[in-house]
Amino acid sequence: MIQRQQQAKLLSLAKQFPVISVIGPRQSGKSTLVKHSFPKYDYISFEDIDNRRRALLDMRGFLEQYSKGVILDEVQRVPELFSYLQTHVDATGKKGRFILTGSHNYLLQEKVSQSLAGRVAMLRLLPFSIKELQQAAKLPADVNKLLFKGFYPRLYSSKVKPTDWYPSYVETYMQRDVREIKNIPNLNYFQKFLHLLAGRHGQQLNLSSLANEVGVVHNTVASWISILEASYIIFLLKPHFNNFNKRVTKTPKVYFYDSGLVCSLLGIEKAEQLNTHHIKGALFEGLIITELIKGRFNNGLSNNCYYWKDKTGYEIDCIIDKAGSLTAVEIKSGKTINADYFSNINYWKTISGNKNKSYLLYGGTEQQKINDNIILPWQNTDHLI
Repeated sequence: MIQRQQQAKLLSLAKQFPVISVIGPRQSGKSTLVKHSFPKYDYISFEDIDNRRRALLDMRGFLEQYSKGVILDEVQRVPELFSYLQTHVDATGKKGRFILTGSHNYLLQEKVSQSLAGRVAMLRLLPFSIKELQQAAKLPADVNKLLFKGFYPRLYSSKVKPTDWYPSYVETYMQRDVREIKNIPNLNYFQKFLHLLAGRHGQQLNLSSLANEVGVVHNTVASWISILEASYIIFLLKPHFNNFNKRVTKTPKVYFYDSGLVCSLLGIEKAEQLNTHHIKGALFEGLIITELIKGRFNNGLSNNCYYWKDKTGYEIDCIIDKAGSLTAVEIKSGKTINADYFSNINYWKTISGNKNKSYLLYGGTEQQKINDNIILPWQNTDHLI
């Protein structure tokens, strides 16, 4: 098993809260993480219809039999259980007794906020990070191979090919997870939307354009975006709110959490095709931003990444906002340092008056410093976390 960075935070929170919830995309390693972290706990998967029936027959009796602790996997499939969990937790007060996992942020958070507020700590687990793969000696040396393969654990624990695994993953996701969140009568439209959205990875979100191309109304696309966010397929990178007396864009950018999924949706069949593919720069940019988000999530923190762009075209790929202290990050897939790489950062620093160190993450291998700009290879994203 590849050691997960989030394990330390998970064990720490289990000493403070009676309920811990670990959510994230399907197949991100949630079950493996919690079973490894709590080896003496009973494990119940509500994917099993027999377990669901057994719980529904006698909720109180079901919970009481696991006095030493229990892992309840895909718990959103039994929403009736949450009110009983609240009563049981208040009566016993035992810390770390219930470990919940789920693949649907929307379904799970809704029930948690209603029934377990103040009693539960929530963690978000995404697929492997670069650092986790480095520590396990499984990180590809070629960034194109990493972008093509992606980060889902199954691709590293077995010999399954990305070209075989991702189409099955998408099919399962649409047939089960999407319909569980929202009943979509015609999945062909949703599938077309998903492929079109992959082509817009790293771009500003234009709901009207997507709606026109898919052949549905604007509100439908907006609801589908919410579904993809809730199931941790995509995230929206919001523009930073400080305009520094300049007119700035207010439209979020859309990114898929996993580059391998984007490659699959776009029909890319080999890592070598990325050498000349137009999506390469956006994939690399998304890789770095997602790694920063993974680092936050693995430490139990929320996403603090933004982007900045004014109406004249100046843009910062990522702004890290730590309680008002801003760090600018430029991201370039090229392997050679170019003086033009710093023009946007220099402009932003001038108008913002920011004196913090700025960073350039690039596709090369050397770490160096030019003025107050720190240049890091793509493998060293964890230096910013």
